[in-house]
Amino acid sequence: MIPQETVDKIIEASRIDEVVGDFVSLKRRGTSLIGLCPFHNEKSPSFNVSVNKGIFKCFGCGKGGDSVRFIMEHEKAAYPDALRYLANKYNIEIAEIESSPEAQAVNDRRESLFIVSAWAAKFFHQQMLQSEEGKAIGLSYFLERGFREDVIKKFELGYSPDVWDALTQKAVSEGYNLEFLEETGLIIRKDSEKLYDRFRGRVMFPIHSFTGRVIGFGGRTLKTDKAVPKYVNSPESEIYHKSNILYGLFFAKKAIRDEDNCYL
Repeated sequence: MIPQETVDKIIEASRIDEVVGDFVSLKRRGTSLIGLCPFHNEKSPSFNVSVNKGIFKCFGCGKGGDSVRFIMEHEKAAYPDALRYLANKYNIEIAEIESSPEAQAVNDRRESLFIVSAWAAKFFHQQMLQSEEGKAIGLSYFLERGFREDVIKKFELGYSPDVWDALTQKAVSEGYNLEFLEETGLIIRKDSEKLYDRFRGRVMFPIHSFTGRVIGFGGRTLKTDKAVPKYVNSPESEIYHKSNILYGLFFAKKAIRDEDNCYL
């Protein structure tokens, strides 16, 4: 098993433009890079690479992700093999440790928490952009305060529907394990049976790890009712430790590195 510290180091070192550029001819268009998608046949480029976000996205076939995901898709590699490929590319030594069944189970569970958190961020983002409630309340809030559409998209800002179990029901319909959503704090169990959403009727701010994975959320109510907490945040979990996280650092790290300076 590859130690988590090494995984983080590999992901941090892997520049998406360099990784993709080994396989795809890229040209700059605005703030992004474009090229012909390597995953399906096309004549006009719909394959987009964002260096600032560290991701690729094909608007033709829908495939997207970070550097590790690109290698997994392009080379038909398993996650550990993709990490080893990138470690070799960036001359990062891997001191693998033997994984016991118990340790592997912990690692698998941790990965499941990342997966449901990323799914929830997408759910909230789509709710804001596609639902009438989301557009009228959430999107209008951000736009009225000067948030550009590209910033809203970049930070994956969203809106949680003002009903008790919108996220819960959506998770059930798509086959997600509610135990993992409960562990991240996205849903709450009451009286041992009733499940409901933690975030309801709030504009949503996904919290990203240093390597860009969604690990938690902050939600702000727009109601004036003083009985309603203005802010609700994700509780501590296996993947989210508030004292170790600085909001927005993932998006700012390239500029910090380039300028060799940081204002907090």
